[in-house]
Amino acid sequence: MFNHPQIELVWFEDCVALADTLNFSRAAQQRHVTQPAFSRRIQALESWAGTALFERNRRGVRLTAAGEVFNLQAIEFLRSIHSIREKTLEAAGKGLPMITFSATHSLSTLFFPFWLRKSGLSYLYDQVKLVSDTLGACERMFVRGDAQFLLCHYHPDAARELENAQFNSIQVGEDTLMPLCAPDKTGRHPQWAMDDNIKAIPHLAYSADSGLGRIISGSRNLAARLKSMKTVFTSDLAATLLAMARAGDGVAWLPRALAQTDLVNGSLVRAAAGERHLEVPVQIRVFRPAAMMTSAAEQLWDAIAAQNTLYP
Repeated sequence: MFNHPQIELVWFEDCVALADTLNFSRAAQQRHVTQPAFSRRIQALESWAGTALFERNRRGVRLTAAGEVFNLQAIEFLRSIHSIREKTLEAAGKGLPMITFSATHSLSTLFFPFWLRKSGLSYLYDQVKLVSDTLGACERMFVRGDAQFLLCHYHPDAARELENAQFNSIQVGEDTLMPLCAPDKTGRHPQWAMDDNIKAIPHLAYSADSGLGRIISGSRNLAARLKSMKTVFTSDLAATLLAMARAGDGVAWLPRALAQTDLVNGSLVRAAAGERHLEVPVQIRVFRPAAMMTSAAEQLWDAIAAQNTLYP
């Protein structure tokens, strides 16, 4: 008989974290353990699996072919474990009262409550728990099964792991990311005019863990322009970049919905008024697991789908 080491659930969560970050230090930080302890747990998982799941070299970490397969199965396994508990409690009449949404910071404040009300779903307020964080953190929470739904901005150029057969999504809104900055002293023109081909325009950028940051960095139309700009500040939060753009610190790509008041009162202006191709249209989508959820979560999904028929 094969003598496999005893498996631990946390090892699967460790694998998903490392596959997401491809960095032992960052993954260990996410998992709230020291890096040596985290490395030992990954090694124990590989010993149990019977093969290497990650390739380590001086350039970093990447999944092996076996690791790619294992990680997809680990994601589904973790979701199944959470689903088993939820459905068991539901059958016993002890169902968890809350349906959890994970949502990015900007959508949590600007979009989520108004969307529920506009969609006729405000009666669900007492049944829904909203957790707000960066997209990376929200994705990890969703993939682990700690949230039934994920609300985020979406653009086809910014690929993400959720675009596979394990998850479904529906569009529930739209917005536009616009390069904005403070006006010049006259109040009529941008302080940083991007259509003047000025080199090293200060860029107020999103972090790599931000969903809007992924969209901006992945946009083909922006690649050349971004190379000519100088990143002077980085943040997870669109609201922080808006405040700095308003103060004259540089150009930020901001959601129109977030910047609308500033555009109306003139405290922000388009930095590229003559170059609309530098604006990025984005969708707002809700993701769910393809597997069957609890009846309460399925009813909510059906209500969302029924109330959002304006988008394909």
